[in-house]
Amino acid sequence: MATIQDIKNATGVSCSAISRILNNDPTFSVSDATRRKVVEAARKLDYHKYKKSSAALKKVLGGEARHLHPNDTLGILQWFSREQELEDTYYLYIRHGIEDYCLSHAIHLVRSVKSDPDYIEALQGVDALICIGKFHQKDLQSLKKISKHILLLDMETEDSFFSSITLDYEETMIEVLEDLCALGHHRIGFLGGKEYIASRTTYPDRRKEVFETFAKEHGIEYQDYLYIDRFSSRSGYDMARKLIHQCQVNHRPLPSAIMAASDPIAMGAMRALQDAGYSIPEDISIVGFDDTEGSAYTRPALSTIHTPAYHMGEYGASVLSTLLCQKDAPSMKMKLSCSYVKRETVAPVPVGEETR
Repeated sequence: MATIQDIKNATGVSCSAISRILNNDPTFSVSDATRRKVVEAARKLDYHKYKKSSAALKKVLGGEARHLHPNDTLGILQWFSREQELEDTYYLYIRHGIEDYCLSHAIHLVRSVKSDPDYIEALQGVDALICIGKFHQKDLQSLKKISKHILLLDMETEDSFFSSITLDYEETMIEVLEDLCALGHHRIGFLGGKEYIASRTTYPDRRKEVFETFAKEHGIEYQDYLYIDRFSSRSGYDMARKLIHQCQVNHRPLPSAIMAASDPIAMGAMRALQDAGYSIPEDISIVGFDDTEGSAYTRPALSTIHTPAYHMGEYGASVLSTLLCQKDAPSMKMKLSCSYVKRETVAPVPVGEETR
């Protein structure tokens, strides 16, 4: 059986770098050439990680794994800027899943960002296209001219032309909210963000709808504790500061728990609360969303909803492989399950709080 040392001997790359590349470490910066060299060596040497990956793909597709031909070109279109990708790594994980799949199957990639003035021209000639994020209907109509094989990741549409993979997080959000209620929390805040598909057009956030519906049905106080801004740590910090200030000015208690629409928002809120002298979870509980790399290393470790972002990208590339290999194949609509990762930021209501 091949080892990492065998891959080192074949590529000249250090063992630590090889390990981080093969484990898809999102914090590790490496050139595409080095990443491709390591992945191709692992595949040729029959390294065990790639045996496991092929079996997983077979299970996902319900049969033998199919691949894009090495001469085929897959386009990636991102709706967000490169700066936003670093600010909230959820979409970064999706892109890494796509790129790692393509690298392991020697598939050529063309990457474009919607903010680039020539993004349409850059994608001309691709055999299939993956769109990451949220797009306006006018944009989708323009993209139809590029390829008949287009997959949307993290966006739903009723247009049967497009295949899509989205998250099924409603039940998991309800699980989190039921857990908070069971712990005695009946004042729960929500910190969300806006995603723009045009200069003044926002994409509706289903998370806010799920939260509000549950809160109304279960008699949770939330109206004074709901803030919407951006999906960033800075925004989370600012929203939490406003929440604290408004509660002090209006002489009302803070919520005993907060649900955030992303981990960066939750992390920013944690910092604001701690700066103001509050302890987590002794004074207030908080739950994030996405289970990004840093969520397990906050102090205390952030409870969150795990979203399989990396697998969304990996499965996306495999779905397009299937569509390209089957003539006249119908579009696919897939939902990926999420899960509740309960760590250290959730606890029963503070001592002295009124419970129902």
